[in-house]
Amino acid sequence: MTDTALKLRPQVAPEPRTGQPLLEIRNLRQVYKKGAGLGDLVVLDGVDLTLRPGEIVGLLGRSGSGKSSLLRIIAGLNRPAGGEVIWRGKPLDGPTEGIAMVFQSFALFPWLTVLENVEIGLEALGVGPEERRRRALQGIDLIGLDGFESAYPKELSGGMRQRVGFARALVLAPELLLLDEPFSALDVLTAETLRTDLVELWQEKRLPISSMLLVTHSIEESVLMCDRVVIFASNPGRIAAEIKIDLAHPRSRHDEAFNRIVDQIYGLMTNPANLAKPAAGASAQPEQSKPGMSLVLSNVATTDLAGLMETLTGEPFSGRADLPELGDYLNMEVDELFPIVETLQLFRFAEVAHGDIRLTDAGRRFVDSDVDQRKRIFRDHLLQYVPIAALIRRVLDERPAHRAPYRRFSEELEDFMSEAFAEETLDAVINWGRYAELFAYDEDTQGFSLENPT
Repeated sequence: MTDTALKLRPQVAPEPRTGQPLLEIRNLRQVYKKGAGLGDLVVLDGVDLTLRPGEIVGLLGRSGSGKSSLLRIIAGLNRPAGGEVIWRGKPLDGPTEGIAMVFQSFALFPWLTVLENVEIGLEALGVGPEERRRRALQGIDLIGLDGFESAYPKELSGGMRQRVGFARALVLAPELLLLDEPFSALDVLTAETLRTDLVELWQEKRLPISSMLLVTHSIEESVLMCDRVVIFASNPGRIAAEIKIDLAHPRSRHDEAFNRIVDQIYGLMTNPANLAKPAAGASAQPEQSKPGMSLVLSNVATTDLAGLMETLTGEPFSGRADLPELGDYLNMEVDELFPIVETLQLFRFAEVAHGDIRLTDAGRRFVDSDVDQRKRIFRDHLLQYVPIAALIRRVLDERPAHRAPYRRFSEELEDFMSEAFAEETLDAVINWGRYAELFAYDEDTQGFSLENPT
């Protein structure tokens, strides 16, 4: 980093976080059409959020919870289906000055140099060549790329390419900088360096921005950077919780207070009550008529389930682990670890509370069993705790030919969830049913059957 401040507009102290909001989101709803007769996919529903000057706010949640969709609406790239987005006291209607975005993919033009890539947004705004070049050079210097002005993207590392993306956004002097998983495509060390540099520039008031809104999958990243973390639930996307983070910068992963907040967020995001939430697009039928049919399943491999249980059984965990420590041990982020953890909870092979996971007696029996015994245990729990699996088996048992088409069950699920979620749920059940030898499935005919009907 350099000692240069980016003087693209008069530098003033950020307004206090208790001042007038920069951004207000009121009862926001986003719906995507699935096609004729297929209904709608509800992505966001009833989202309320306020962002004030002088704060970094993180949006944390699983894939499919609508975080990136919300960011694109704020950037003016998409229009919401309902609700309001208020920017500086006025309704937002499309892209506007004062808001810039950094994307997960570097989104650079490969035929342009670093300098030309940084200048391109200024050119679109009609900034003259001399001023454009001055501001671009200043942004490049600030973000740590001095000397690479004439390089092309293919000549840069991933971290350097993302720095170009930051410089391109910063030279626009936005009041609000939107960050859509800007570090997720980078290796761990590069991401850590870039994240640290950005927070230092922010703390030293060398950035020409008032606030940042960060979409991330990483719990630790959100606690390292943000003043507030907003936790999204899925199906449809909605705000489930908000955590305020009153820790001084620089923050350390080894600090006890830091780890308490991380544990708190893990506990909120692994709350078993969230397992049974209604899926997007659920029908208005009483849920009691088909209990559990609205449960969206993640297609987790049985080898991953067994592997995590075996890891928990061994040292250093001995059957119980702190989820953040387990994630670090396995080098897994939220989107990798949580589906496995939630599926173990669903099968009653593990329990999660206060950010800790503990194997149940059933989970320990599974680990201690041989291959055939594991299949029998898994089959019993699959029938008992996964209603769609029990339904498939019951239908196959009752039909004389012991066969049923895929559509028989996908249509059943689509009464309660979107087509995409129904497909993922059935993919999971097909793989689990095959492992448990509960039923067979033929990809070519798209049909279920019993190999050895009894």
